[in-house]
Amino acid sequence: MNNEVLIEEKVSPEEHLKENSNYLRGRIAEGLTDGLTGSLPPDDVKILKFHGSYQQQDRDLEKERKKQKLEPLYQFMIRVRAAGGVVTPSQWLVLDELADKYGNGTLKLTTRQSFQFHGIMKRNLKASIRMINDGLLSTIAACGDVNRNVMCNPNPYQSAVHEEVYNYAVQLSEYFKPRSKAYYEIWLDQKKVDGNEDEEPIYKKRYLPRKFKIGLATPPNNDIDIFASDLGYIVIEENGRLSGFNVCVGGGMGATFGDEATYPRLADVIGFISPEDIVKVSEAVIAIQRDYGNRLNRKNARIKYTIDNRGLDWFIAELNDRLGYVLPKPKPFHFNTNGDSYGWLKGINGRWFYTLFVENGRVKDREKYELKKALRELAHIHNGDFRLTGNQNLIIGNVAEESKETITAVLGKYGLLNDDSNSGLRLSSMACVALSTCGLAFAEAERYLPHLIDKLDEIMQANRLEREEINIRMTGCPNGCARSRLGEIGLIGRTVGKYNLYLGASHNGDRLNTLYKEMLSEAGILEALEPIIRSFSLERKPGEHFGDYVHRKEIV
Repeated sequence: MNNEVLIEEKVSPEEHLKENSNYLRGRIAEGLTDGLTGSLPPDDVKILKFHGSYQQQDRDLEKERKKQKLEPLYQFMIRVRAAGGVVTPSQWLVLDELADKYGNGTLKLTTRQSFQFHGIMKRNLKASIRMINDGLLSTIAACGDVNRNVMCNPNPYQSAVHEEVYNYAVQLSEYFKPRSKAYYEIWLDQKKVDGNEDEEPIYKKRYLPRKFKIGLATPPNNDIDIFASDLGYIVIEENGRLSGFNVCVGGGMGATFGDEATYPRLADVIGFISPEDIVKVSEAVIAIQRDYGNRLNRKNARIKYTIDNRGLDWFIAELNDRLGYVLPKPKPFHFNTNGDSYGWLKGINGRWFYTLFVENGRVKDREKYELKKALRELAHIHNGDFRLTGNQNLIIGNVAEESKETITAVLGKYGLLNDDSNSGLRLSSMACVALSTCGLAFAEAERYLPHLIDKLDEIMQANRLEREEINIRMTGCPNGCARSRLGEIGLIGRTVGKYNLYLGASHNGDRLNTLYKEMLSEAGILEALEPIIRSFSLERKPGEHFGDYVHRKEIV
């Protein structure tokens, strides 16, 4: 079969833009020097995503600046690419300094094990990206129509298998980076060598139709929400050894209100592969999406739509044809949670790992809770590493036995030790950035969810459920950055102060939730949830999770 790129005759303007960008250069370098505006030209804003940055604006100041006849307060988000979310203490200190020097003073730990910085002015964009690279990290392909940050369980020392899986995540992350030298020329001032032409053997000139996400999950923990991935690998362990991976394809959480042609979808498990085939299979899946993905309508351009439009059987046959063999049937596996386990865990390497709750992934100092300052102090004395989880939390990793007491003392000094003050609901919560920086957000998420949980905790406490782990996810729009459709309680913003309420996702991440009520205010949310929580407390079966309960009782 001819596996050359099959470009549709009609494509969206974005496809022509990518093709004519000179392998992601555009006119970004020129736009950075234009001091008359804090923004970049619209075309370059789109190409900038491939370099790991989004142009945003402070929406809190939007009306006031319009009144003063000023342009919006343009600023940039930068995202760091680090497979599995692992950084050294010295790298943490670089990121901590960057947040204060160029950003808004905070770090955001994302749901895809990345770091995000907000509030960076155009004049500081190049210096910020250079600073990240000087710290031996990168932002390349953290956004854009390419494979993005590869997720996996962040603690490779839970078992020998975990360590192998982490190494595969790093391998995939490196292999699928764009080959263009544009990033290094624009941000790091490397000169283009004559005769050394750019080439993209995997992505070609138009790259992928949309973003692409890969994850690796190690049962029984689905802590990266594997079924939300475009391409997922489920670890199969036999006799203490990695025997291979179940392959799953077609996940994605994004949708558009009012457009029934868009929807969230869980990935299908389609077969089993041996570990040495993971790069070959990944490249074949990405190539199918490159060749057949929708390049006319970006809202239908993810691989989930490619699969649904052509059929899962077609996709499997196409993959088998490109591989030259038929994928064996998937092997049995079981997930029991998609949450994190907090506190100390001893790894197989004899070192300790402390999972710290970071509410909505925002690392900042506030009164009586100086999280950023504490982690900076830790980074100065810590000889291990820092690891981000897929639930926006942080693991202080590879702590030597003799250092454990010192680390515990610092955490205690700043009041960071996990204790009973956080309810099970709060410890199981996630929220996207939303307002004020995200241009897609209709409503608050990160800034509001903690206050809503304060009120929900009163209901939980009244029903003796304060320790119950119920996954609650909130996003400011239906694009699903905090995977709100996989929350046992999911809230998606419709407009400021109003949310759609979804119920019934599984606690282990293998079932989407269902719309329960629309356009609810805070009072409406509490009124809707209170009787369900009360009946759950009284009528649940032993060990039954909230999401399973609302299905069994046909509430959804």
